[in-house]
Amino acid sequence: MPLGVRPAGRRGSGRSAVLARNGMVAASQPLAAQAGLRILQQGGNAIDAAIAAAASLAVVEPMMTGPGGDMFALAYIADTEELVGLNGSGFSPRAVDVDFFRSRGLESIPSRGAFSVTIPGAVDGWAMLLDRYGTMTFSQVLEPAIHYAEKGFPVSEAVAGDWARYGESYEKDSEFVCSYYLDGKPPAHGDVFVNQPLAETFRKIAEGGRDAFYKGDLARNVVDCLNGRDWPVSMDDMAYQHSNWVEPISTTYRGHQVYELPPSGQGIAALEMLNILEGFDLANLSHNSAPYLHLLIEAKKLAFADLDAWLADPQHVKVPVASLVSKDYAERQRGRIDLQRAATDVTTGINEPVQWLQDGGDTTYLTVVDNERNVVSFINSLFTGSGIVVPGTGILLQNRGALFSVDPEHPNRIEGRKRPFHTIIPAMVSKDGKPWLSFGVVGGTVQPQGQVQVLLNMIDFGMNVQDAGEAPRFRHDGVADVGLESGGDAAVVSELQAIGHSIVQNPGSFGGYQGIQIDWEEMILLGGSDPRKDGLVAAW
Repeated sequence: MPLGVRPAGRRGSGRSAVLARNGMVAASQPLAAQAGLRILQQGGNAIDAAIAAAASLAVVEPMMTGPGGDMFALAYIADTEELVGLNGSGFSPRAVDVDFFRSRGLESIPSRGAFSVTIPGAVDGWAMLLDRYGTMTFSQVLEPAIHYAEKGFPVSEAVAGDWARYGESYEKDSEFVCSYYLDGKPPAHGDVFVNQPLAETFRKIAEGGRDAFYKGDLARNVVDCLNGRDWPVSMDDMAYQHSNWVEPISTTYRGHQVYELPPSGQGIAALEMLNILEGFDLANLSHNSAPYLHLLIEAKKLAFADLDAWLADPQHVKVPVASLVSKDYAERQRGRIDLQRAATDVTTGINEPVQWLQDGGDTTYLTVVDNERNVVSFINSLFTGSGIVVPGTGILLQNRGALFSVDPEHPNRIEGRKRPFHTIIPAMVSKDGKPWLSFGVVGGTVQPQGQVQVLLNMIDFGMNVQDAGEAPRFRHDGVADVGLESGGDAAVVSELQAIGHSIVQNPGSFGGYQGIQIDWEEMILLGGSDPRKDGLVAAW
């Protein structure tokens, strides 16, 4: 089986793909990856290890993820050869709707603060996965996270930067400063950080399971915290929170079956982009050349116009998923691309668009494969953070509700006990009926764009699982601006500008990737982890 190559003349970070046979964990932080590996070596399966790594990330990357956020997962269960999906995202409170905001003079939902908070879904999602497919108890899988929270961990340079940058949105919250700063400042590189409140929260969950979070003192703390800020969350809302097993959606791309979760997540955009791009001979274009990037950017515009118009909670509105991810629709969409000009006013091919959704980025992704070849693609997120910490608990609350609309005609309008448009999307790819790649790319709307770029790197350009994630990416925002990592090649920038693309200069880096590829012939696991993060592939 061809394992992918490193493009001639490019070494990237110098990392090779990690190879192993027994088990593998790819995560954005070394301590979390090793926590998952330890669970595998103790006899746990991929589900056990994924939850252990996710909980550990809540401690060691607290600005990105935690029990106050949401989670989604795809899991391949080796015994039954079944691929399952789990939507572990939170609902809005029963008592809120469009009129709640309009009566307060708000024409949009604030990006932070109590009004942006949805019920945290992560802990319920962890419990659902563990109960159905895990082999260990909550007490066992939370042990590494509790250890790092109680004993402390040294803060890495990248995490320290995130702490300083994202912590600014929480600084008005005295509980945050008390719980997450040292002497009134964000922890610096090399500081050892102890989080006793979060350790106690995890101990309660370890002992009492999901009900300890949604029905006990922790739930009361969340309710009191938000009620004090005029957000009418109730104990019934907390108890109502539940994850849903969902049927993954998919499309084919050059002999590979690509799986995403259905709405309320944005995975349909990745599938639509792949369908559109499959009709072009990408392999005969130079990688990241102007003609190549133009096609990807234009396909992205079309797919995201559909997201804007249609994506919402399918339990409340009918989302035309089958149409949006069909090959026939992609053919029609492909015909809308002008090969010589960037589009500036892109509408959905099904209906008029309503609004452009804004970016977010506080997310962690991880993936695990065990010795039995159970596979988990797992993502956990706080979005950009509400700026609120629940007193005495260490729980940072997410702000996913900011992605609701207050337009009463929009499918994504806010209503009681409804899930908002969601950006986090785990992915999995099969070939010849078996999992071939489990992967994800974090970063708000970067996620579908990044996933497509990684897959094209591997399938069309033959890159290995490490280099496919390292290769420079583009990111398109709104309907105009394109960022190219490292500023982009000057000639490519000029060519793109000449056909109407607005290029953002020096935009930084986009997202963070983790991936595990499976070679079934040799029974080898190949792992890649993004140097844009503190990523590590831990294996044995």
